[in-house]
Amino acid sequence: MLYDAFEVQSDIAKQTRTWGRMVNEALAPWRSAGYREPLNWFTASARMMMRAGLTFARPAYGIDAVTVGNRQVPVTEEAVLVTPFGTLLRFRKDIDSVQPRVLVVAPLSGHFATLLRGTVKTMLPDHDVYITDWHNARDVPLSAGTFGFDDYVDHLVQFLEAMGDGAHIVAVCQPAVQTLVAAAVMAQSRNAAHPRSMTLMAGPVDCRISPTSVNKLATSKPLAWFEKNLIATVPSRHAGAGRRVYPGFMQVSAFLSMNAKRHIQQHADLFWHIANDETDKANGIETFYDEYFAVLDLDAAFYLETVKTVFQEYTLAKNELTYRGNPMDMRSIRKTALMTVEGERDDICAVGQTMAAHDLCTGLAPHMKSHHLQAGVGHYGVFSGRKWENQTYPLVRNFIQSHN
Repeated sequence: MLYDAFEVQSDIAKQTRTWGRMVNEALAPWRSAGYREPLNWFTASARMMMRAGLTFARPAYGIDAVTVGNRQVPVTEEAVLVTPFGTLLRFRKDIDSVQPRVLVVAPLSGHFATLLRGTVKTMLPDHDVYITDWHNARDVPLSAGTFGFDDYVDHLVQFLEAMGDGAHIVAVCQPAVQTLVAAAVMAQSRNAAHPRSMTLMAGPVDCRISPTSVNKLATSKPLAWFEKNLIATVPSRHAGAGRRVYPGFMQVSAFLSMNAKRHIQQHADLFWHIANDETDKANGIETFYDEYFAVLDLDAAFYLETVKTVFQEYTLAKNELTYRGNPMDMRSIRKTALMTVEGERDDICAVGQTMAAHDLCTGLAPHMKSHHLQAGVGHYGVFSGRKWENQTYPLVRNFIQSHN
């Protein structure tokens, strides 16, 4: 019923977007003829109508070229390995030099991996970049089976094996946990494709440290409550009909509620930027929300197992986590260097939660460990924006290079 009710709202929003486009197109000739001032309010209203609702289609990465050295180099997307639940996507560059291979692990938390577009673009000039391009669970047929916590770890191991020996891994937010587990799995099995380094950025390794509102919510209810109230069944109109999922629209609604006033103000600002012909300012807000409102569903198994394992029982933080029924000891990681990055103002993953990985990985020599606390940034500022590009990224790049 939950998903069916949302579908009704989604259909109404789709019609609203259509009307908005019709009005915007009807006004275009008049604006071109110079009648801008009296029509700007109508144009702004039409543009806001065009933004109604959420989308479930993955946006384009839109990275066509990057500057390497002193020249522009074309970038093409290459699917290296495809499973029902995700694609190992490579951003291939036509260059002769060999660069460190890096797997960027995107969070599976209601948004597409394109949310890390800026992260990838920053890293591309210096690295051969791959990304975990997760698929929308509502589009995955039931015949593909379920996708749980261990399946996520399996994907990271398979992707690293496909990339070959000597790769590096950079995990953003939630998958810091699965990345640590994958490194332990590969260490304990003596897998030759184990990563040379792993960089964990703003990830919930130990949520007992300075709990945020997100952490407190996870412990305020029993797991059965999450399953009863937040899990829905994909309607028959989609390829994944019958699959139990945590809907992306639920996650986005939760994120919006955390900073509701800010998001409302942003849309008010957008209206006036359009009405006042402030194109650059309007485009900046639209670009952000185009990505923010593109959502994907998570398989229910993965969502519920993550809530239980990471946010309620803290099995990784206690070094008691199991994989496929076997205990995983983070102390077994001895050949994969560790860097952690946190944001001073992060209200989703608090300071100290990611750094806790160092206390778990006691098998690493001191010279194989590094930590950086980025001043003045919140959660998204850890991996996007100017401070990421100018202050955090150079440290990450040097860390990868020093262990390449």
